[in-house]
Amino acid sequence: MKISVVGTGYVGLVTGTCLAETGNEVVCVDIDADKVAKMRNGEVPIYEPHLDVLFERNIGAGRLQFSTSLEEGLNHGDIIFLALPTPEDEDGSADVSYVLGVAEDIGKRITEYKVIVDKSTVPVGTSEKVREAIAANAKSDFDVVSNPEFLREGFAVDDFLKPERIVIGSSSQRATELMERLYKPFVRSGNPIIIMDEKSAELTKYAANAFLATKITFMNEIANYCERVGADVDMVRRGMGTDSRIGKRFLFPGIGYGGSCFPKDVKALYKSGREEDYEFKILDAVLDVNKRQKVALLPKIKKFYDNALSGKTFAVWGLAFKPETDDIREAPALDVIDALLKEGAKVQAFDPEAMDNVKKKYSDQITFTDTMYKALEGADGLVICTEWSIFRTPNFTKIKELLKDKVIFDGRNLYDLMDIEREGLTYFSIGRKDVLL
Repeated sequence: MKISVVGTGYVGLVTGTCLAETGNEVVCVDIDADKVAKMRNGEVPIYEPHLDVLFERNIGAGRLQFSTSLEEGLNHGDIIFLALPTPEDEDGSADVSYVLGVAEDIGKRITEYKVIVDKSTVPVGTSEKVREAIAANAKSDFDVVSNPEFLREGFAVDDFLKPERIVIGSSSQRATELMERLYKPFVRSGNPIIIMDEKSAELTKYAANAFLATKITFMNEIANYCERVGADVDMVRRGMGTDSRIGKRFLFPGIGYGGSCFPKDVKALYKSGREEDYEFKILDAVLDVNKRQKVALLPKIKKFYDNALSGKTFAVWGLAFKPETDDIREAPALDVIDALLKEGAKVQAFDPEAMDNVKKKYSDQITFTDTMYKALEGADGLVICTEWSIFRTPNFTKIKELLKDKVIFDGRNLYDLMDIEREGLTYFSIGRKDVLL
């Protein structure tokens, strides 16, 4: 099939590349000429595990091409995916102006039947607005489909190639049949393609992300309570997770969630509810708790240093909002760093992938190091913000040798308390007892 994808961010580039991997002819369109030129030369503009292999293979086979011309994309594709940004507006709502702007341009240019697919995460009712924007100028038939993505950064390629489910929101039999044909190679193991109306499909994405954010936040509240009463959140988590009604995933406490999806989508759903005179009280609490949770380590740090952080130096391991990505949007590490700088402390940071993005924010306000251990040199204590695999089994002897105060503030509960005790380190984590030298 001939496919065009408008927008080459995380969702657009993964979508286009993975669709090309199953033999489709794909043209990805982006207005950034420099970015398009780099992609044509085989440069992947984002870090996403395994994407580079598929990217290079499909460019080499001629199935994946790039253009700055929307008209070229429309002429090529029978199915047009809109994978455009929907940034958070000042009031917390999702800004769909990019989506509607491209929809208007599509209406002026299409001359034959096309299926226009909303792949971006958009508020309920956006498909109707897209349909109206296209119809205002269109001289040919078209259908608008809502096809939300459920890709996890760091696992996006696997999630696309082996989806747990595919949601298609469409009131058109013709468009539905085309979408089912397109996705059939990805569900050979029997995972479902779920057909529903467009509004339900749009809400499914928001509801899924909001529920997962709520699950994380609830566990963080339990962890905070564990600290008050002397319980161990790891034990509680295991006891809960064996209940099949609850499940084991998203029960790990820490310093809050971040990224491009959960924060924005929870706020957008909450704001959409207010517009319909409905208040999501649970989501209001989720937003409030997560904001406070991002700096949950700061009181522990301040208490350990008797509120005297000025002049102290802290190594920070992990800057991305989660491992296996270079994405720093809403990353808790940034809140931690901001809080430390405000207290007059110095920061020496390391992350396997995200440092270039963080440098754009902080410039020379903090020091960036080539290795995780170099960040420890001259530091008073270590703060862990992202659970990268390389941080899970470090050389504790080296950590003790390099840190002045032999103290770790762990926002992701990476280490076993008994192991830390044997190693002779002072250790503060989330929802568990402190280990003191």
